[in-house]
Formats: sequence, C-alpha cells, structure tokens
Amino acid sequence: MMSFDELSAMSRDELSELWSSRFGAQPPKKMRSNTLARIVSCEEQWQASSESRAAIRIRLERVVAASTKSAPSASEGSRLIREWHGREYVVDVMDGAYHWNGQPWKSLSAIAREITGTKWSGPRFFGVKR
Repeated sequence: MMSFDELSAMSRDELSELWSSRFGAQPPKKMRSNTLARIVSCEEQWQASSESRAAIRIRLERVVAASTKSAPSASEGSRLIREWHGREYVVDVMDGAYHWNGQPWKSLSAIAREITGTKWSGPRFFGVKR
C-alpha cells in the first residue's frame, strides 16, 4: 500500500494508470491530481482493511451525525464573535434578526460581506454552518 505522500508525488499520468488498475476505468478528465491521489489512497485503505465498506460507511455516518448534533447554531440569544484581520466583530441574534454595528441585519452573509468586502457564506464566516 502506498502512502498518501507517495501518491501525491506521482504525475497525473501515473495516477491515471493506477486509477485504471484499481477501478477498471479512466478517471474523470477534470479531476485534479490531488483528488485522484486522495481517492486512490482511500481505496487502498479500504482494500487493506478487514472491515467491509458498509461497516466503515456506518461508522463514518455515526461520526458525522454526532458532529452535526453538537455544531454551534445561531439561535435566538446567541452571540457570534469573529476575529478578522486583527479586529473582533460581535453579532447578537435577537428579535428575529442579527444585530451588528448598532443596526439589525436580515442575514449573516450581508454582515460578512460588509466586514470582508467580498462575498461570503455568513454562517461559514461566523462558524455556525451545520
């Protein structure tokens, strides 16, 4: 079994050849070499494992479910704090709106855009994306 570092060091042609031998088909043409290496690495790990793919999938689904249950949320009464370029920004969630900079906002994305000057997912920017 090759390590991920070894796979990452391979050329696209070498990865394509390895992909073909593992999956019996050519890889997608637009898939990046790094993604090819990750998928081949995952496949090799599954092959080396004594667990079935179904058992591994069930374990992974449980991990994902557990992590989303404890994910932070922007519910009523929450205070969101984000440091951006050395400055701290505080948003309070109350009265069905996001309050920042002395005024109510309808969306976190609008606030994130105002802070950064670029388009952002507000929930992702403030760390509340589920």
